[in-house]
Amino acid sequence: MSMADESQRNQGRNPDRTERGEDAPAAPQFILYKDGYDYQSEMYRLSQWTHHVLLPVYGREVTSGAPWCSRWWEHQEAVAQLHGLWLAWAALTGPDSDMTGPASWHRDFLGPVMGALRDPSGPFAGCKPGNHRPKEVPPVEPLAPPEPPAA
Repeated sequence: MSMADESQRNQGRNPDRTERGEDAPAAPQFILYKDGYDYQSEMYRLSQWTHHVLLPVYGREVTSGAPWCSRWWEHQEAVAQLHGLWLAWAALTGPDSDMTGPASWHRDFLGPVMGALRDPSGPFAGCKPGNHRPKEVPPVEPLAPPEPPAA
């Protein structure tokens, strides 16, 4: 087996576990599982796609009925929604995608995500062009941990 074949076979695996014959799960791709450098690096790539593909093509005028925040990356919900949209874009419009991938992406992902983000009560509610308004997290009551079963 060539080194390229071995590298391909081990891609996404933990080398220590692979040597023992165990497969390690691949690291999650979704941005909410990342932190530090990995998060910042993924955010940069997401912002490039958002600013150079998504918004120039699909970004409509900002109104009170369809808000957008110029600091969208400070809204965690927007980051999560846009990242999911971007991952779907990559899967459905890339070189290995099927010919109906772009139509599926528009129907199944673009409309629902942009509708949720730009909803007047969505994550950008209260934001205006050039005026970011942070959102308050809803209050929650603590949940007690489960009690161990009686012995």
